[in-house]
Amino acid sequence: MTAATTAPREDNERVGSLGIPGAVRRQAGRVADDIAAAITALGGRPVRVDADEILTGRAALLGLAPADGVSAGGATRLLAAADGWWALTLSRPDDIDAVPALLESATVGRDPWGPISRASSARAAAELVDRARLLGMPAALLGESAPTPPQVTVHTDTANVPLTDLLVADLSSLWAGPLCGRLLAAAGATVVKVETPQRPDGTRAGHRGFFDWVNSEKLSYAVDLNSAELSELLTAADVVIEGSRPGALLRRGLGAHQLPARPGRVWLRITGYGPAHPERVAFGDDAAVSGGLVAPGPRFCGDAIADPLTGLEATRAVLESLGRGGGEIIDISLAGVAATYASLPAAGPERDCLRPPTPPPRKASELGADTAAVRRLVAARRVPC
Repeated sequence: MTAATTAPREDNERVGSLGIPGAVRRQAGRVADDIAAAITALGGRPVRVDADEILTGRAALLGLAPADGVSAGGATRLLAAADGWWALTLSRPDDIDAVPALLESATVGRDPWGPISRASSARAAAELVDRARLLGMPAALLGESAPTPPQVTVHTDTANVPLTDLLVADLSSLWAGPLCGRLLAAAGATVVKVETPQRPDGTRAGHRGFFDWVNSEKLSYAVDLNSAELSELLTAADVVIEGSRPGALLRRGLGAHQLPARPGRVWLRITGYGPAHPERVAFGDDAAVSGGLVAPGPRFCGDAIADPLTGLEATRAVLESLGRGGGEIIDISLAGVAATYASLPAAGPERDCLRPPTPPPRKASELGADTAAVRRLVAARRVPC
């Protein structure tokens, strides 16, 4: 597809409700075109990949827009430190609980952002980010990350599996990984959304329309991470989408190199900062700040923009690997993708074309509704040909 355009504006003018630079939208459109072409070349069902819908669909659906210093979703803030800018996300209860330790203060109050802002103005940005990361909080220094393309390493022998015969195990949550799984499902692959009964995908608790948009064509499989059944699914899968911190599966013996080497398997690992920084947590807005993908001010642009951009880039990387016969591990990071898009030649922002999501063919399955069907799929793959 080709993203729609309007007359260019001045570089420092923020227009439209999301303020996404035109260069970013056009490059996302080119990636979307590559995805559609690769799906056709691999024999998948034709898929219309609309970059504008992917970048702005959640904002259009939920009525979101960034305000000065506040992300579209409201959980992330850009904060002025004594020597620069940094970002902090407070989207999880544990992050809010860690604020007193971050500020080294026993009294914070009901709204933590005021105390955080006041403490920030007197301290160095890097010091604040380092302390937040020690506490396991999603924090980023503005522009700290360099552009990083997907890192591909040989994993197993190659194999040629038709796209419509692929079994995909999607262990990711939120947006970037699930978007990749959604596009593969639309192309005809069988995609299994893996969740634990204790901690399902957090977007299940949010707007149902968004959850359905990125998960409607997947089978829902509820399983404990320590179950032998999960090992069997990952061993049988042709594509694995991993969206947790690297150690989460390794501690359970479920890493890419710890399971039997299925020929042609593509193992996608989406992290905040890549394998060099496995301990760092990131979400779409703070990762964008790390990559420098912000509007002048600085201000947030887009809606958790590192997430949909990473989902697009990850999907293209998986399809390219499948075109080579697979057998590869792909590492891709939210911050590295954001930095890549931030490095595009500036041509000024353009008016956003907000695209509400195309209604999915059906609602996403309830948690665990397809567990029995997934077990049958895995059992069938164990039967000798």
